[in-house]
Amino acid sequence: MKDKLQYRKISDYYVPNIELPPAPKIGKYGELRHSYLRNHKEPLFTSMLMQDKLKEHLEEIDKSAQEMYEHLMKQFKEQLGITEKLKAENQMLWVHMMNEIHQMTEEIILEELIYN
Repeated sequence: MKDKLQYRKISDYYVPNIELPPAPKIGKYGELRHSYLRNHKEPLFTSMLMQDKLKEHLEEIDKSAQEMYEHLMKQFKEQLGITEKLKAENQMLWVHMMNEIHQMTEEIILEELIYN
């Protein structure tokens, strides 16, 4: 037999004692995808939410974006010759180049995974 639903009184109203499921453990890219879907793809967002697929989708996007970030950063460093030797010899150039490839990588991820 199912447990009876419990209520609590708030002012003049009885409100059911229910708990929402825990929020998904997602990072930056999952949060960006969530915001994009909610603000720009509302029917898709609502459908995924009602089918209980949103959390899984956001976790997958976040995981894929993290993997893509690591892969692209490594690839850009190799292509542009950004090494620990460069870091030791010319820190300002190294920081500049790392910032550049970080921005390029972020743009690729946003275009291909988040806003697609």
